[in-house]
Amino acid sequence: MEKNGKNRKLRVCVATCNRADYSKLAPIMFGIKTEPEFFELDVVVLGSHLIDDYGNTYRMIEQDDFDINTRLHTIVRGEDEAAMVESVGLALVKLPDVLNRLKPDIMIVHGDRFDALALATSAALMNIRILHIEGGEVSGTIDDSIRHAITKLAHYHVCCTRSAEQHLISMCEDHDRILLAGCPSYDKLLSAKNKDYMSIIRMWLGDDVKCKDYIVALQHPVTTDIKHSIKMFELTLDALISFNKRTLVLFPNIDAGSKEMVRVMRKKGIEHHPNFRAVKHVPFDQFIQLVAHAGCMIGNSSCGVREVGAFGTPVINLGTRQIGRETGENVLHVRDADTQDKILQALHLQFGKQYPCSKIYGDGNAVPRILKFLKSIDLQEPLQKKFCFPPVKENISQDIDHILETLSALAVDLGGTNLRVAIVSMKGEIVKKYTQFNPKTYEERINLILQMCVEAASEAVKLNCRILGVGISTGGRVNPREGIVLHSTKLIQEWNSVDLRTPLSDTLHLPVWVDNDGNCAALAERKFGQGKGLENFVTLITGTGIGGGIIHQHELIHGSSFCAAELGHLVVSLDGPDCSCGSHGCIEAYASGMALQREAKKLHDEDLLLVEGMSVPKDEAVGALHLIQAAKLGNVKAQSILRTAGTALGLGVVNILHTMNPSLVILSGVLASHYIHIVKDVIRQQALSSVQDVDVVVSDLVDPALLGAASMVLDYTTRRIY
Repeated sequence: MEKNGKNRKLRVCVATCNRADYSKLAPIMFGIKTEPEFFELDVVVLGSHLIDDYGNTYRMIEQDDFDINTRLHTIVRGEDEAAMVESVGLALVKLPDVLNRLKPDIMIVHGDRFDALALATSAALMNIRILHIEGGEVSGTIDDSIRHAITKLAHYHVCCTRSAEQHLISMCEDHDRILLAGCPSYDKLLSAKNKDYMSIIRMWLGDDVKCKDYIVALQHPVTTDIKHSIKMFELTLDALISFNKRTLVLFPNIDAGSKEMVRVMRKKGIEHHPNFRAVKHVPFDQFIQLVAHAGCMIGNSSCGVREVGAFGTPVINLGTRQIGRETGENVLHVRDADTQDKILQALHLQFGKQYPCSKIYGDGNAVPRILKFLKSIDLQEPLQKKFCFPPVKENISQDIDHILETLSALAVDLGGTNLRVAIVSMKGEIVKKYTQFNPKTYEERINLILQMCVEAASEAVKLNCRILGVGISTGGRVNPREGIVLHSTKLIQEWNSVDLRTPLSDTLHLPVWVDNDGNCAALAERKFGQGKGLENFVTLITGTGIGGGIIHQHELIHGSSFCAAELGHLVVSLDGPDCSCGSHGCIEAYASGMALQREAKKLHDEDLLLVEGMSVPKDEAVGALHLIQAAKLGNVKAQSILRTAGTALGLGVVNILHTMNPSLVILSGVLASHYIHIVKDVIRQQALSSVQDVDVVVSDLVDPALLGAASMVLDYTTRRIY
């Protein structure tokens, strides 16, 4: 053993209460079983596993060849609130004898069921370490309270998403005892779809059913509003009858209100209806195949918003039971499912679609991480928990009531000259743009940003755009985690140690993201441009300065001090011209707009810039564009300066190719098209043969800074990692 202190096997007790939690615990149990030199496994079965009306699902544990050490009948029948409380009490009475006999080192408890609360309470009071699976998530109803109560009792936590991890930290849990592993069920889900699914579909739905032409329905009672959830179930069945597709209906769980839901099914004749197949239980391996190849899943089960996303199957999530869950774009929420027509409309919208597969809840490698985590537990450590108090991130999700709105972001671009704000749609269309000169003082600038954003947010309502958040692109070094500009470029004055997130979030009541303009350009390419779908690429911005962004393994690289991708300050000459950063010989000192302006002024002062066909008005400052124009008209000295600038940029790209080995380099900004051919020539002459085939292209995005700022909002609020 790695850390248990006594060089002995770790005795692990896995307690499972129902068919749903077993689907998450089984992969861990199989993993523990394959390493007998490290672990001893005890299995305790209780709850609805042992009830005939709910399928006697303990049998599937036996079929998986696990020895059940203890069976505890803990359910008090009645399926109402009092029965749930009595069931918890009965479990608390029975569990101490079992735990005294087994004496586990650690108990693994899953989720948010009332049975799990009894398990965690018993183990905590008996000084048994608890590993809680799927803590930190937010769903709805009493489940949240139970889940968070178990979190406070647990000593170790395995969570499935970054958001859940942040919630656990915000709930004062020790970061060192939290493992972001992903959902264990995904280890099976992501390798399941290639099996012989048609025989399974025919077994449960009939020989005449085709793939993607049936519905899976799974709806549970909402214990905090039983009357409404029963009415919603009735409306769901009416909508499914009207929709007239073959439907597999699973019986609800054992929560208060389930008996009334079953009565509704029987009252409507669902068990005998030719279009319906009503079942108490489907083995998880077969259930995976059924939802993977369904035309749609409907109901309020966590399975719909979690596991089904792995297959891109359309899901209609009804009511409030899963209201806070992170979801992929395959999920359509019908929170106010108060009419049959609304549910029917959702069915017409979703049925038969195919969405991208989502890995929000796991990548298929959870179990190896969990086993490694278990091995690292030091049994000599005190049981007493440590606490801390970080913030909680906001969570936004799609709702059918907003389906006709255009999901959009407010994008802000702080340039050296102009301040721009735009409403940007999910597709990258700039719906409306506002431009003002960037003020010189902090006070004027922050007030103008707030004024322009408030105006744009107000206009968005009239344009039928739903603003999901604010993304800000700014020059300088930025801490994106805190939304703070640490150090600005010389072009933007009074812009150091500036908290941008707080004033905008407080004013607009929206989440706010901030990042460096080079990083934003890379994000824009990843979402809307030529970097879409690529695992590794680099973006170089050629403008007033030189900046860039690096995408590695689909993620933006910020660096340990948020200074990654300062590509303009790669040194390409030991004795080159002075750079604004204080060094010399940087790419920016050769190839930036400022550098070209400097050289253009020198030529103009020596009367060597203008050629036939050129003129510069007296009131107009000489700049980079005049140098480019002169070069195009045959000015040899201007051509030489541009060639030197392009060569410097090309050497920088060669260094990037040798360091990062990306699959693509994208040149962005107003000068990109003037440098592209020189850069490619330098690569052919200077780069190793192994990287000479890497493509270098000019960006086709018009406003990369605005689009990148928008992508921070749109990617996060649609549950893609930023």
